[in-house]
This record gives sequence, structure tokens and C-alpha cells, in this order.
Amino acid sequence: MLTPEKLENEDFRLNTLRSLNILDTPPEERFDRLTRMAKRIFNVPIAVVSLVDANRQWFKSCVGLSVRETSRDVSFCGHAILEDGILMVSDALADKRFYDNPLVINDPYIRFYAGCPLKAPNGSKLGTLCLIDVKPRGLDDEERGLLLDLALMAEQEIFTAQLATMDDLTLLSNRRGFEALAQHALNFCKRTGKPASMLFFDLNDFKNINDTFGHSAGDQALVVFADVLRNTFRDSDVIGRLGGDEFVALLTDTTSAGSMDLLGRLKQTIDSLNRKARNGYDIRYSAGLIEYDVEKHSSIDNLIADADKAMYADKKDKKTILG
Repeated sequence: MLTPEKLENEDFRLNTLRSLNILDTPPEERFDRLTRMAKRIFNVPIAVVSLVDANRQWFKSCVGLSVRETSRDVSFCGHAILEDGILMVSDALADKRFYDNPLVINDPYIRFYAGCPLKAPNGSKLGTLCLIDVKPRGLDDEERGLLLDLALMAEQEIFTAQLATMDDLTLLSNRRGFEALAQHALNFCKRTGKPASMLFFDLNDFKNINDTFGHSAGDQALVVFADVLRNTFRDSDVIGRLGGDEFVALLTDTTSAGSMDLLGRLKQTIDSLNRKARNGYDIRYSAGLIEYDVEKHSSIDNLIADADKAMYADKKDKKTILG
């Protein structure tokens, strides 16, 4: 048995998946309808909407199986997300990747598998819509097209869920999405003893930009700042817009010195943009930095609140300096 490899953008892919706030959620008719349809159209005993997490594949919808997840190491879907198109295994017993897989030689005795990757709008492969049979078979061109159509429908349903966790303007996580994703990250740091830091940002004089140059200019300033955050921090960092002109970033496995270095890079980038731009205004901000304390910060809300206080202290200092 060959275990599936990890994608090169695995951290980014996992951040995207977890920002959807869909893992470990109850069954939903909009997904169950698709798997029932796939089972009926292709006359297979099993159809699944599977999401590939770090170490497991979790089933958002499944007909024909009694379990809700399996290990990623034995998953067919872990292989499928490595493909750009449909992964089809006509006979698992004749495939060197799967012939001795526990899911092949034991229940559910998979012989045929066809999985179409499900992609997020940013291109990340989240999982698959897959068909499973207990006897060898294949798909003709028309059937492949039908599977692609059903996978597109599944993607649209997932994206609908994503809208509830994404900020429309900046395409960063909104408060709901950030809190869900950041809490996952904090739980990981707590288990592994890794450090984490929270950065809280607030744009200075943002109201003046709106009042003087119009709300379209204000929106553009927010988009530019969000893009700088996205390009400055790592794929493994969690970035969000809480609302208005407030942004946050959770940095995991990063020391205080590392966080300060990133703040320095951010300042250099913003200063450079301000020198080059001819908008009539500069993008300026205050920032608060708080290190995660496992005893003090029992939840992501506690950490955000402390970072918010640190940001206001920075804003106050800047006003004092400017007079």
C-alpha cells in the first residue's frame, strides 16, 4: 500500500479547509441530496463527499457507509486530491497503490473508486466527490462528465458555506471564520507546546479617508492593507478582518522576536506603498502584539481582547508623539 503524499501547499490548503468551518458539522440535506443522486445515477453502493483533513478524511455526506471518517493514510481521496482531474481505479486489487489497503481487503471491500477533486475558489483542493463499488468497473466519457458536473455542484454548496466565514471585500476570513480557524490553531499549539502570538491592527484616520476621498477609496485602502498582510505573513498564519478597519493575525510556532521581525517587514512594505501611491492619503495603522499564554488565554476571544488592548496602547502612544 502506498500512503498518499502531501501537497506542496498543504498548510495553505488546510487553512482554507478549516476556514470554511465545515469539518465535524452535522449532515445537511444539500450535500446528502448530491450523494443520493450520485449513488442512483452511477448505480454504485457508496457515494461520498469527503474532505481531506491533516490526518484523516472526514465525510460531510455519505451513503452506503456507517463511518464518518477514516485515516488519511489509507484513503483513496488522499490520492485523488493530488490529481487535476478524476482519479479512477478500475480494480483496486490490480493497483499497486491499493491492492493491500485495509479498505480493499477488509470492509467495505473497495474494488472500484472514482473521485473528482473539490476545489475552493482559491484553487485549494479540499476533498472529493467519490464513487465506490465492490466490483471492478469503469466510467465512460459521458459518465466522467456527469461526475464532473456533480462535483461542481458540491463545490458550489461548499462555497455557499464559505460565504458565511469570508469577508466579501478583502477575501480574508471574517470574524466567524477567523475565530473558528484560530481556535483550531491554538488547540494545536496547546497540545504541542508551540508558541503563538496575536497581532491586532487598526487603521489610523480611516474615517478621514472615507470622508475626504469617498468610500470607494476607503474600500481600496482596506483591500491594499489586507493584501499586504496576506503577502507578509506565512501560509500557516491565520489572518482575518474582524470588521470595519480592524484586522487580526494569529502567528503559530513563532517567537516574539519572529513576530517583531514580521511587523518590521510589514512597516517597510506599507511605507514603500505610501511613497509610491498618489492617492492623496497614506495608509497608517496601530498594532498590538500579545504572546499566547496557555494559562491566561483559555479561548481565542481572550487572546483577541488582550491584543485589542495592546493595539489601543500603541494608538495612544502614536497620538502622544504626534501631539
